[in-house]
Amino acid sequence: MFDKILIANRGEIACRIIKTARKMGIKTVAVYSDADRDAVHVAMADEAVYIGPPAASESYLVIDKIIEACRQTGAQAVHPGYGFLSEREAFPKALAEAGIVFIGPNPGAIAAMGDKIESKKAAAEAKVSTVPGYLGVIQDAEHAVKIADEIGYPVMIKASAGGGGKGMRIAESAGEVKEGFDRAKSEAASSFGDDRVFIEKFIVDPRHIEIQVIGDKHGNVIYLGERECSIQRRNQKVIEEAPSPLLDEETRRKMGEQAVALAKAVNYDSAGTVEFVAGQDKSFYFLEMNTRLQVEHPVTEMITGLDLVELMIRVAAGEKLPLAQADVRLNGWAVESRVYAEDPTRNFLPSIGRLTTYQPPAEGPLGDAIVRNDTGVEEGGEIAIHYDPMIAKLVTWAPTRLEAIEAQATALDAFAIDGIRHNIPFLATLMAHPRWRSGELSTGFIKEEFPDGFVAPAPEGEIARRLAAVAAAIDHKLNQRKRGISGQMRDPGLLHFERERVVQLADQRFNVTVSTVGNELVVTGEDGTVTPVLSDWRPGQPVWQGTVGEEHVAIQVRGVLNGVFLQHAGVAANARVYTRREAELAALMPVKETGDSGKQLLCPMPGLVKQILVQEGQEVKVGEALAIVEAMKMENVLRAERDGKISTISAKEGDSLAVDEVILEFA
Repeated sequence: MFDKILIANRGEIACRIIKTARKMGIKTVAVYSDADRDAVHVAMADEAVYIGPPAASESYLVIDKIIEACRQTGAQAVHPGYGFLSEREAFPKALAEAGIVFIGPNPGAIAAMGDKIESKKAAAEAKVSTVPGYLGVIQDAEHAVKIADEIGYPVMIKASAGGGGKGMRIAESAGEVKEGFDRAKSEAASSFGDDRVFIEKFIVDPRHIEIQVIGDKHGNVIYLGERECSIQRRNQKVIEEAPSPLLDEETRRKMGEQAVALAKAVNYDSAGTVEFVAGQDKSFYFLEMNTRLQVEHPVTEMITGLDLVELMIRVAAGEKLPLAQADVRLNGWAVESRVYAEDPTRNFLPSIGRLTTYQPPAEGPLGDAIVRNDTGVEEGGEIAIHYDPMIAKLVTWAPTRLEAIEAQATALDAFAIDGIRHNIPFLATLMAHPRWRSGELSTGFIKEEFPDGFVAPAPEGEIARRLAAVAAAIDHKLNQRKRGISGQMRDPGLLHFERERVVQLADQRFNVTVSTVGNELVVTGEDGTVTPVLSDWRPGQPVWQGTVGEEHVAIQVRGVLNGVFLQHAGVAANARVYTRREAELAALMPVKETGDSGKQLLCPMPGLVKQILVQEGQEVKVGEALAIVEAMKMENVLRAERDGKISTISAKEGDSLAVDEVILEFA
């Protein structure tokens, strides 16, 4: 077994690997760029080596710098994590030449499976069912259109060396193929240093299901069940679960055996994932193989009780797998939400900045469930523009799928983040979505259920009543605090009283009576509904946790002018609590009008201007592409929201812009 390993990665996956190495008694070495000098993974490791500027192409992707870091520290092996160098055939070859062990598959397996085009050819030779497509060299956009016309729409354009949704586009027409081809090649070159793409038929209403495999250097390969990854946005996974609600035992066995056969055909000897596109009828086709640890590996760990990183390390050290296929048992259900630094209300555009608040839910038991949070950031840390926007993976396990979803919903509500925009409200909304809860999934789920983008739902029904009760309880607590701060003598009568209040929640009003007896507070609605509200929440805490009625809930709380902002189950609303007289006067206050910025195209996130696609004086139609801005390695096409004429262009290609900086103006 190794004494010291180096992790050629950053963020949450580097922290994840360090935890297992520490458990195994192995020392660790972190590497870091200028942007990660104060990162969590750097502090966690036993040693850390600086490897260059923020751009991955000048730091994390430079093989010579990684090898030199190993030489400096005496690291005997390297774990690549996912992304970066994890699927570069040249990396394990260079390590081997330097006498360093690669904690991953052999170079031959990476060459056969890591390249999306070559893997499809290998799968076809192994008589694995594959999706129809064109695997040859595509010369240009016109050639891509011709191929797509022959295959039939819709088609998927994918980077050969891709992953994480980068270099991937769905096209439903010749025009979309032409634009998507250029964007896919550009993203692929930027993210992977390889601009090759291929085109295949896009299966309508598909599900994305993948099989986790692991092999050793003695010819043994097993599969560890499946993961359902159908909840995606822009081909990037958002929520994963294990097992899949679609599969039965027979289909699981068929997919697993096919994945193992493919892995054995290329002498696979580490953890890897064979991905399939599945029909609603349980038919399935080989999609690709990822020759690395997947982002979503924790859900497999939670239902199998296995540590995949430990298995990878032991296999790399030459040990045999400690279990056979018959020993694999799937227990319960696990759900993982990817917490991204992005604004779901602005088409999920990336967000950067300092984490002024970062308080994830407590890890460990939550009733009959278990909460796990894999992360690589901490409060006060900076979310930079240079890398992937994922900041945490929140995982819950429970005996059943619905219990795991309920635990995930509660954990999301208890996850407090400030300083950047994030997708937790969207994830919480998904957890409450009837279609998600029923398991009727497809990769088009988000596009179908949120066709106009995400808007936090307004409070209604039981959720509205719950928020109104908590708002009244918070107001009572704040008033208690004010009386203490002002030095007033505490009135014994305050321990038992009734007060009428009006809770203004968004555009709804609730007339309630707040009464207390000792530490117990009761909110009574005008319909006579009695709601006990119990919590040890204190002013200033970002999460209110307690019971409302008989339900244990977590609610986000932020101070706003003359009230509080509450967020729960994806619902967000400002709440103000008035006396009856204050409510009458508040109703007379004029509503402030917001300005119109419709004559400007503003940069929706911090980013680099890749292209300006129009000229001053040009007439444009609604939907026409105006500019392309790159942020966190994803290219975002900004389009006209109405017909108009370009009067002034303020930005130029190569400019780095801040949020809401003007790109161009309309006449």
